[in-house]
Amino acid sequence: MAYELPQPFTGRHLIDGAWVTGRETFDRVSPSHGTVVSTSSKGGPEETDAAIKAARRAFDAGIWSRISGRERAAVLLRVADLIEANVDRIALQETLESGKPISQSKGEVAGAADLWRYAAALARTSQGDSHNTLGSDMLGVVVKDPIGVVSVITPWNFPFWILSQKLPFALAAGCTVVVKPSEMTPSSTVMMGELLMQAGLPAGVCNIVLGYGDPVGSLKSTHPDVDMVTFTGSTAVGKLITKAASDTLKKVALELGGKNPQVIFPDADLENAADAVTFGVYFNVGQCCNSSSRIIVHEDIAEDFVARVVALSKKVKFGDPLDPTTQVGAIVTPEHNARIDGYVQEAVAAGARLELGGAYLDVEGLGDQFYQPTVISSVSADMAVAREEVFGPVLSVLTFRTLDDAIALTNDSEYGLSAGVWSESVHTCLEFARRAQAGTVWTNTWMDGYPELAFGGMKQSGTGREIGKYGFEEFLEVKSVVMRVGRDSRAPWVTPRAE
Repeated sequence: MAYELPQPFTGRHLIDGAWVTGRETFDRVSPSHGTVVSTSSKGGPEETDAAIKAARRAFDAGIWSRISGRERAAVLLRVADLIEANVDRIALQETLESGKPISQSKGEVAGAADLWRYAAALARTSQGDSHNTLGSDMLGVVVKDPIGVVSVITPWNFPFWILSQKLPFALAAGCTVVVKPSEMTPSSTVMMGELLMQAGLPAGVCNIVLGYGDPVGSLKSTHPDVDMVTFTGSTAVGKLITKAASDTLKKVALELGGKNPQVIFPDADLENAADAVTFGVYFNVGQCCNSSSRIIVHEDIAEDFVARVVALSKKVKFGDPLDPTTQVGAIVTPEHNARIDGYVQEAVAAGARLELGGAYLDVEGLGDQFYQPTVISSVSADMAVAREEVFGPVLSVLTFRTLDDAIALTNDSEYGLSAGVWSESVHTCLEFARRAQAGTVWTNTWMDGYPELAFGGMKQSGTGREIGKYGFEEFLEVKSVVMRVGRDSRAPWVTPRAE
């Protein structure tokens, strides 16, 4: 390596406006460089309870929940500016902990600033409804109040971006929060805490507890002082959180797994479609809930289209995540790398055809915590590689004959996060978009997103929505206020008795 890695980052809890060093710590070893890149305080029940109670006190005191939207927006806008001033520092740490390419980390961190600015706009423009048709002596008003204390639990694959899909919208609504990042990528969340303090966020409004799902995440899901849990991660853990939260009937919003198809019709722009498929399966090493890990290609063009994708896949640069030209970096853990390979070998043993890859990738000077770009054809819909979330750089190819076939294959999944369709026919695209069971449908593109557009899934891909107006309203409670105006003109319910 022609560069020197920085000293390991030291992460601490943020509780009630103070940085707290835990009695125990845990290390994160870089998946791409094999050295310790952060040492973080390890939270337990004591720190978690203290953080939740701090958030409860701050909410009930109204230091954030009852101030004006203008004041909240001003803080969020300052955070956005600070994010942009610290992109390089935050992105470097994220790459070291996650293994993703530095260019993608920089894009993720810089792009997050726009989420904060959009949330700031929502803080000032949130409104309810009024009803003046209830009679001459009645007025009804529907208001939207912050839901209260929110537990935010984020994953390792996009730690800064996904935090920014949740935190600014919760804050814009007037909520107070307790954040637990993944133990594999904790540091960018701590850096966010530093920016929040610089921006003037009052103590106790955002608290951060580092550590593991048990006990930190578990307590955040069951504590009676928590009003809502928002979680991004695996479907299996999402189900556990839903069960844990049920005893207190707190609200739960979940953004979970996906097995997202791109459907390619013969009249599509095959050059652009092949490029989008290649991007969709290898972006973030395939460790992405929106990864297009299966494609459904018309029989007439399947052979040609697969050849196009294989040719492009051979040109994608896998390697050192700190190299600005690298497009695909390391797998997050050795255990996950082995899991990816297991899916591939099982599919080949069941009769699928390996078009490319299918083995570990040894990057000179960085070891073998990488996986080759992999394309598998002759995949049947019942194979695990076609049904389960591999979460790696592995593309499964299925074929179809008719539009109905394509839609049936698309919807033959327990997931429903996103889907894509490629065709020059607007009629084909619109019919597919209307019938596909997915929270987002892309037509002739893949993975374009904007702060204005809600994101979330159907079926076992989750509940609720993030970002956009709909994501913002997840953090609000609707309250009806019914007011009588003037003298009561009704006949009395209780008639006075004559003396």
